[in-house]
Amino acid sequence: MPAMTAVDAGARAGAGVPAEAVGPLVRGVGVLRRLAEAGGTLSPSALERATGLARSTVDRITATLARMGYVRLDGRDVVLTPGVLELGNAYLAALRLPALLGARADALADELDESVSLAVADRDGIRFIHQATRRRALSVSFRIGDLLPAERTAPGALFATEWSERDWARWHARRAEDPRDTAFPAVPPRPEPAPGTAHDAADTVDADFTDRVRAARRHGWVLDDQLIEPGLVAVSAPVRDPRTGRVACVASVVSHTSRHPAADLPATLLPRLRTAVAAMEADLRTAPPPEPGPAPAGLATWTTASKQELGRDFVESLARGLTVLTAFGEGRPALSLTDVARATGLPRATARRALLTHEYLGLVTAAPHEDRAFTLTPRVLDLGFPPLSRTTLPRLAEPHLRALADRVREPAALAVLTADGTEIQYTAGAGTSGVLTVRIPVGARLPAAATSLGRVLLADTGAPASPGLAEIRTRGYALVDEELESGLRSVAVPVRDRTGRAVAAVNVATHAARRSLEDCVQHLLPALRATADDIQRDLHRASRFTRVPTT
Repeated sequence: MPAMTAVDAGARAGAGVPAEAVGPLVRGVGVLRRLAEAGGTLSPSALERATGLARSTVDRITATLARMGYVRLDGRDVVLTPGVLELGNAYLAALRLPALLGARADALADELDESVSLAVADRDGIRFIHQATRRRALSVSFRIGDLLPAERTAPGALFATEWSERDWARWHARRAEDPRDTAFPAVPPRPEPAPGTAHDAADTVDADFTDRVRAARRHGWVLDDQLIEPGLVAVSAPVRDPRTGRVACVASVVSHTSRHPAADLPATLLPRLRTAVAAMEADLRTAPPPEPGPAPAGLATWTTASKQELGRDFVESLARGLTVLTAFGEGRPALSLTDVARATGLPRATARRALLTHEYLGLVTAAPHEDRAFTLTPRVLDLGFPPLSRTTLPRLAEPHLRALADRVREPAALAVLTADGTEIQYTAGAGTSGVLTVRIPVGARLPAAATSLGRVLLADTGAPASPGLAEIRTRGYALVDEELESGLRSVAVPVRDRTGRAVAAVNVATHAARRSLEDCVQHLLPALRATADDIQRDLHRASRFTRVPTT
C-alpha cells in the first residue's frame, strides 16, 4: 500500500471511527483519493492494492462512481472524469475567494509575467485554490487542490503565525512521523539523511521554520528561497479577512532563480504584490453578500432509481453520502443538518450519518455551538481535483469523440478557429476502422470557409454574417457537401463555453455514397448534438475555477 496521506493521517489522529460512520462512504472516498494521487488513472487491480479493499468491493465502488459520472471505465482502467469536479467546485464556490480574488491574481501574473497563486490553510499544510501560471518551457507545475507541507512554503509561515499550541503539537507529530514528506505527493520528498544525522536534520528544519514564522510576524511577508526544490523561489503576503483580521488566504508570486534571485524578490516583486493584496482586501470589504444559487434537486430520487436499476452493483449509501457534499455552494457555505436534508431530499438520519462520516474524514467541520452548522474544508479538493485542474478541451473531448465515432461508425473531430479566422485547426479526433474513411491528423489546418467546422465557428463570431452564415447561426449546425473534396460530406455543431461563446466545433464526416444529406441531418446530427452537449457539460465544470486551454 502507498504511504499514508496527510489527509489520512489527520483523520486517524482523532478518535476512532464513529459508530454511525457509513463504511461504504469511507471506502469510496478512499478510492477517489487514491485515484487522485495516481494522476487520475488506475487499474482495478492497482486500486485493490492501493486501498487494501477486496476486488469485489473495488468493482462495486467504481461502478457506483461511474454511474454518478465521477469516473469512467476505459478498457482495463478506472479514470477520473470532469464530473468529479463538482465536489471541489462546491467547496470553492462556498469559499468565494477564487471568484472574488482570482481576477486580481491573474492581472498580477500578466503584469509581472510570473506565476501567481492563492492558498488557504489546511491544518498544518497549505492548499492552492487558484493558480495563474505562465505558459513557458520552465514553469511552476502546482495545481489547484495540491497540498504542501507548511514548513516548505512561504504561505505556511504566514498561516503559522496564527497557530495555536494544539496546531504546533499536530505539526511536530506529523514531522516526527513523516520527516521526508512522503505523504505529500505534490512535492519531492526530502533527501534521505546520512546515517546518524536524522535527528539533527529534523531539528534544523524545525528551527528554520520557527525562525521564518517569527520573521513573518515582524515583516508581514515571507520569502521562499528554494524550500521545495532547487531553483524555485517565491514571495508571499497575507490577504486578511476584513471582518476578523485573520489570514483568509495568502497570495504568492512564484519564479525561479534564473529570472529572479531570491535576494532580489523583496525589491523586484514584493511592492507590486502588496499593492495587489491591498486591492484584494478592498474587494473583500466591498463584496456584496452572495445570492444563493439553486441547490441540487432530486438527488435522493435519482440514487433510489439507480439502485433499483443496477441492484447490488450500485452502492446507494456511497452515492448518497457524496451527494451531501454538493448541497454546499455559493451562498450556502454553512448548512445545518436540516438544510442538508432539505437540499438533497435525504432523510435526516441519512444526512446526519453522511455528515458525521465526512467530519471523521476531514471533509466537513462543524461549529461547536448547538445548531452545529457544517462547512466544507479544503480537503474536499483531494477528491479528484488536482489531476483534472490542468486539463485541456481536447482532453475533455476525446472520450466523447470516441464514443460518438463508435456509435455512428463515422470519424469525428474537434477543431478551433485560428487567430486570423481564415483556417481551422484540428485538435482532437476519433477514427473508425473502415477501409474508406476520413483521416485528418491532429494539428492539421484547413480553410475555414470550406469546412463544416469552420463555417459553424465563423457563423458565431458576432461579425456581420453572409446569408449562408446567418442561416447556419439560426439553425445551429453547418452541413457541407463535397466542397472540400469530392465525396466528402460533413456536419458540425459548436461547443460553447460558460459564457455561451463558441470556442470550438465538433463534426462527423462521411462519404457521399454511405449517407445522403437527409441522413446526415436526421441520424448524424442528433448524435453530434448530444456529444457537443456532453463536451460542454464537462467544459463548464472544468472551467468554473480553472482555465481550460482550447488546444
